[in-house]
Amino acid sequence: MQALAYKAYGQVTQRTATGRALEYAVFEQITRDLQSVHDDGGANTGAWGDAIYRNLQLWTIIATDLLSAENALPDETKAGLISLSEFVRRTSMKILSGTEGLEDIIEVNRTIMAGLDGSAASVEQEVI
Repeated sequence: MQALAYKAYGQVTQRTATGRALEYAVFEQITRDLQSVHDDGGANTGAWGDAIYRNLQLWTIIATDLLSAENALPDETKAGLISLSEFVRRTSMKILSGTEGLEDIIEVNRTIMAGLDGSAASVEQEVI
């Protein structure tokens, strides 16, 4: 299960060295694939299933890391991200059963990407 996630991380590490940039690049790659299968209406079922599976792997790795004693994020942040991970898992199961679309998990990923690249903070400052 983790082989694909490690493969994605391995491809990305060749392009960047910082942790935050690495996380962003993995989210970007997977979200781009989710958007692509959404845009083509799921015509390629193999690509559709692969994109959802890889996204689930990413969020499973994130949740596992958040539960690690070595994770230094504040408890409130950890709880929020674990909650998002569970939302992605539940929503993905609904997508696979045909009762939901991809829009929600694409939006979650884009929100995380905005936080990783700092654009979420700049949007908040503009609103205030």
